[in-house]
Amino acid sequence: MAIILSGDTHGMHDMGKVTEYFYVHKGYSKDDYLIILGDTGILWDGGQSDREVQTTLENLPVTTLWIDGNHDNFDMLEEYDTEIWHGGKVQFISDSIIHLCRGQVFELEEKTFFTFGGGYSTDKMNRTAGITWWPQEMPSNDEYEEGLNSLERAGWKVDYILTHTCPEYVAQELVTYIDPEEEPLQRYLEQIAEYTECRKWYFGHWHMDETIDDFRCLYNDMVELDY
Repeated sequence: MAIILSGDTHGMHDMGKVTEYFYVHKGYSKDDYLIILGDTGILWDGGQSDREVQTTLENLPVTTLWIDGNHDNFDMLEEYDTEIWHGGKVQFISDSIIHLCRGQVFELEEKTFFTFGGGYSTDKMNRTAGITWWPQEMPSNDEYEEGLNSLERAGWKVDYILTHTCPEYVAQELVTYIDPEEEPLQRYLEQIAEYTECRKWYFGHWHMDETIDDFRCLYNDMVELDY
């Protein structure tokens, strides 16, 4: 089984890196996984855009897993039932498109993954609440607590951590300005980084490809995990 990671796709806007990857790299099946690290556009307005994104992903040779970012329609997402899959909570958008909920630990091919989506939209002043921006983009206290409980059950050790944004001290290395509205989430992730042992931490959000120690920000790069 292979696991390939991608940064934000923003609907079809940045989907080309994904389709090109699987055009060039052959031999995958629906038993393999693509994991998108937020801002997917899988659920946005319930219209033609969503259908195009979902059809594109369903036509890939792999199963798509995704964490939410700050540009996802959370009202639509909440309409989907939650169930347990590979040890953590998920929502099936279709048979081959699966949302990995916040604060979960999943086991795939004997490797463990902690997932925590969410982020802050710095452009929300130019968006409309409930139409192009949703307050659920930032995690709730219950989601923060669930994440800590999941890691405690895992003994504060996983193989990989997958998030949309990143710990505050990592963000400070990447960008010159951090919106204070996102700081609670970044500080929460900083706490997780302090107490949790992992091989590598992958995230999106910042629209760049950079590596800082064990943290890797993905945007255009596609990474197949090395087992």
